[in-house]
Amino acid sequence: MKIPFFRFDQMHTPIREEMVEAATRVIDSGTYILGPEVQAFEKAFSTYCGVQHCIGVGNGLEALHLALRALGIGPGDEVLVPSNTYIATLLAVSYTGATPVLVEPRAHTANLNPENLEGALTNRTKAIIPVHLYGQACEMRPIMTFAAKHDLKVIEDNAQSQGATCEGRRTGSWGHLNATSFYPGKNIGALGDAGAITTDDEHLAEQVQMWRNYGSTVKYYNQVQGYNSRLDELQAVLLAVKLRALDDWNKERQRLARIYHHSLSGVGDLKLPAVAPGCTSVYHLFPIRSERRNVLQGHLQGLGIGTLIHYPVPPHLQQAYANQGWKEGQFPIAEDHARTLLSLPLFPGLTEEEQQVVISGVKAFFG
Repeated sequence: MKIPFFRFDQMHTPIREEMVEAATRVIDSGTYILGPEVQAFEKAFSTYCGVQHCIGVGNGLEALHLALRALGIGPGDEVLVPSNTYIATLLAVSYTGATPVLVEPRAHTANLNPENLEGALTNRTKAIIPVHLYGQACEMRPIMTFAAKHDLKVIEDNAQSQGATCEGRRTGSWGHLNATSFYPGKNIGALGDAGAITTDDEHLAEQVQMWRNYGSTVKYYNQVQGYNSRLDELQAVLLAVKLRALDDWNKERQRLARIYHHSLSGVGDLKLPAVAPGCTSVYHLFPIRSERRNVLQGHLQGLGIGTLIHYPVPPHLQQAYANQGWKEGQFPIAEDHARTLLSLPLFPGLTEEEQQVVISGVKAFFG
């Protein structure tokens, strides 16, 4: 039995007819950029997240970048980001001319440790980007309290956790501006690149709308040197269809995760994903950790089971950031996760038989 790390068929097949009908409506409309379908999705997603405003953009990286721009982050500023995030979080900061400052996560949740923020603070710190990693909501209350105390802006990176909650409040609703990605493999994914920014601040929403559209609010009149980063009508209408299924898909991810937790608890040296008190996870990924990660991955590959490593090289050791002077050993938790973490197959449509093959394969390895 070949078990892929991820597949779309069980997600798309039940809504395929509705997606085709929606796409056809856009094709026939003759309106393809910033039309009624984008507006409808923006309204639906803002309601889903529990905020007043959503601005659709080209992708998740641009969502982070434009959020920082709208907040006035630029050269000379510092932005606190997790040391174990995907490199896009750092790239967005670098695009503004600001400096990313790395903060270690909690080892057991893999999310930003609020207790480490104080040690990274300088008089140049202007913002924090908490990343809701692997589907798990960050501990937003202490992060927001710290930010308020030091007059910092907060931008949630919600790319992996649409629908997760902290204290009953959805991710993407806590920060001043919040960025998400609709890359196809996300919990709600477009059929291509897409992203969005959410906020309760009307002024900031207007700033993002200007920055995403050439720096213009009135056609041919440009207030700033903006960008072309607009969610298109076709992706918006497909996302609107998929949004209606998101909660059911997330519940299925949570059900599969419970089975993994029950079946793999106490197996070998495995460390299973943990969720902070008061928070939930929508299990974008199910990352396990083992000192024998590489051999385990090879064993599962030999059984036809697909896995992925998230992420094999932490940001501070990437060649792209060699000029920062970061050294091996400087961020030991991020490095430990890069060395030991392996994500198992988990997606809506993973069958009971397939999941049991994965579980049996992991148990047999530790045998």
